[in-house]
Amino acid sequence: MTETLFTGITQLVTPPPGPQRGVAMRNLTVVEDAALLVRDGVIAWAGPRREAAATAHVHDLGGLAVVPGLIDPHTHAVWAGNRLADFEARVEGVPYEAILARGGGIRSTMRATAAASVPELVALARPRLTALARSGATTVEVKSGYGLDFGAEVRMLEAVCALQAELPLTLRPTLLIHVPRTEGRGAYVRAVCEELVPQVAREGLAGAVDVFCEREAFTVEETRLIFAAARAHGLRVKLHADQFQTLGGTELACEVGALSVDHLEASGEAQIAALAASDTVATVLPGVTLHLGLPAAPGRRLVDAGACVAVGTDLNPGSSPLFSVQLALALAVRVNGLTPAEALTAGTVNAAHALGLRDRGALVAGQRADFLALHSPDWRELAYTLGTSPIRDVFVGGRNIQNIKETEL
Repeated sequence: MTETLFTGITQLVTPPPGPQRGVAMRNLTVVEDAALLVRDGVIAWAGPRREAAATAHVHDLGGLAVVPGLIDPHTHAVWAGNRLADFEARVEGVPYEAILARGGGIRSTMRATAAASVPELVALARPRLTALARSGATTVEVKSGYGLDFGAEVRMLEAVCALQAELPLTLRPTLLIHVPRTEGRGAYVRAVCEELVPQVAREGLAGAVDVFCEREAFTVEETRLIFAAARAHGLRVKLHADQFQTLGGTELACEVGALSVDHLEASGEAQIAALAASDTVATVLPGVTLHLGLPAAPGRRLVDAGACVAVGTDLNPGSSPLFSVQLALALAVRVNGLTPAEALTAGTVNAAHALGLRDRGALVAGQRADFLALHSPDWRELAYTLGTSPIRDVFVGGRNIQNIKETEL
């Protein structure tokens, strides 16, 4: 048994364990002059320093605020190629349709990713996940979705599994059904349901299936079919929806008990009401608003309606090259209207719930000892700081991964 008492904590700040919704997202516990006892990677006790029992190993953090480790519930961190030419063209006013006609856009990422081997994908994704870890992420969801052909989709998921074996943070792979084929659409959806989903479930490559439900992607009925296949094979379901149009995808996700609906930039009152009445998490992605100039997802209205709101980076090459989960929280305050307390809840226990996890996100006994020590004695620096990291140390299972060499991280 290993046991460490962490002291020198000016503020130990945590939401309650489990998903929080509506006004409860502001309810943080702030313990001044605190201590945290970690036993075998799990929190054994947290509270005022004066109440801590004596233990052999004490780690003095030196007078800093401590918050739970952050959880990124939405990334596309495995891809090949780049979208720099697309970025330059877009800021010069070139329409996306013209970018696609030139051979750019998402299908250029798909071509490059499909041509890459698993070792190549691992090498490309490793520094991206390292950046997320250094920004405070201790658990990260990673989607496939840039393969189109099934072999490439499987290779993307295999890359995530290989990275999990070497990185200390938790990775949660998700099969993303992203873009339909331009020809043979019905046959493609059937093959996803009858071949790809069963293979992924059988080989244990993912715990959930995500679908992009938009006018340019999959319809509500196609999404329903894919969801049914996923659930028949023991996989949870998630959804990209309401990024550009409201087609009914959010309502479908709430109906079937999806883990989360992500994006929501186009969501209106009907979608907000559906999310508020369900257990499905509303995940907002402020990096997309910043990078593409889209209207912001209605984070403030979702919270006020009583929804369970999470925040993610949506790290990807085309619409959100955001490599910091801390910055995603800071942007959610400024772009989506969350308070700092709500942002912390959104990036911890609610983000965990969006991944089907209940053992992390709060600094209470029985939870994983994933936590951050800030540079500041005041926890609010986490949502305040832009352009530099307010995080000094990242602990995963009570182990400081900031002290590990980058080649080992």
